[in-house]
Amino acid sequence: MGMTMTQKILAAHSGKESVSAGQLILADLDLVLGNDITSPVAIKEFTKLGKDSVFDKNKITMVMDHFAPNKDIKAAEQCKMCRDFCGDMDITHFYDVGKMGIEHALLPEKGLVTAGNVVIGADSHTCTYGALGAFSTGVGSTDMACGMAVGKAWFKVPGAIKFNLTGSLRKYVSGKDVILHIIGMIGVDGALYRSMEFTGEGLSSLSMSDRLCIANMAIEAGAKNGIFEVDDITLDYIREHGGSGPVIYKADDDAVYDQVINIDLSEIEPTVSFPHLPENAKTFGEFGEIPIDQVVIGSCTNGRLEDLEIAAEIMKGKKCADGVRVIIIPATQQIYLDAMEKGLLKIFIESGAVVSTPTCGPCLGGYMGILADGERAVTTTNRNFVGRMGHTGSEVYLASPATAAASAVTGKISSPWEVMGK
Repeated sequence: MGMTMTQKILAAHSGKESVSAGQLILADLDLVLGNDITSPVAIKEFTKLGKDSVFDKNKITMVMDHFAPNKDIKAAEQCKMCRDFCGDMDITHFYDVGKMGIEHALLPEKGLVTAGNVVIGADSHTCTYGALGAFSTGVGSTDMACGMAVGKAWFKVPGAIKFNLTGSLRKYVSGKDVILHIIGMIGVDGALYRSMEFTGEGLSSLSMSDRLCIANMAIEAGAKNGIFEVDDITLDYIREHGGSGPVIYKADDDAVYDQVINIDLSEIEPTVSFPHLPENAKTFGEFGEIPIDQVVIGSCTNGRLEDLEIAAEIMKGKKCADGVRVIIIPATQQIYLDAMEKGLLKIFIESGAVVSTPTCGPCLGGYMGILADGERAVTTTNRNFVGRMGHTGSEVYLASPATAAASAVTGKISSPWEVMGK
């Protein structure tokens, strides 16, 4: 019986010739990730194991990004615990204020993940790295602790859904619209504990930013992971960012899939997910005028340079609508620097937006953009659950950077086609 991309990676990392859906395996890890919220719990559990060293100081990374720069005393104590632990364990890849970024944008940028890797992270959006042809998935802090100690993790091999992509995206339509469309189609549990595997000739029209965004939100469909077939675009990205030793796994022709879904990218339209689930996806024409109070462009989903470039293109020479707070968050220090050198930050500031240091802050309702009762936000983040970005009476609408930028200048949820044309 043939194997999917994910199953081949897991077989190779568990020393088996083949694996099948539902099988329990113990797999070797190439990278273990934690952040300033999840790592302190993992550190406490690691201490209970009585270990005086980690399995490999070069294969563990901690990124201070959720409440950093520290928002309060508790956040400061959490970061200090991580800082002290990484110092004691001589961890190579520790990223703090000034050197950090939003973790799932930072790790690919630093070349820490490559095709064929197995990566676990104590953060649900660790599935982002599937864009590089890796198996990556979120785990709990206890699993992170064990991973740091022994370099292995238990997995139940997932089944898979194959997404066969054809066609090309239209102007101002991006990977965010694709994944919101897919989640709207299959639901937030439509890929429950399965691998979402993306292939087809349509891949050639998707940038790495598109792919990273799509893989990032696989968890919002309940998936164990999302993964893209490796092509020249993938390999070029890995080389440009110093990644080493990519191993390409392609699904067998007779691989077993629970479902095959065909997606014509040329038919995707700007899409918005309404409160309070990502599956509540609507396209323009399906809803009326909805005024907004805030726009956030950033996060591990859509804070990359390409995202900021498209937002700046739409906002250039325009003013943010009266009464709308617009927050722009480059996902890493390098992206911040690149955006500055390209003049993007000037465009944002002149339009009336604010530009923040890299942080996850507003996405999880932490800080840097909390919503009050009754307020509405259009955001490029990944979740719109009740109270996700603040008060339980607030509303979060998920959208692409293009749609968010268009909404910023109109003061209502707006299609980029409405502002810029097709």
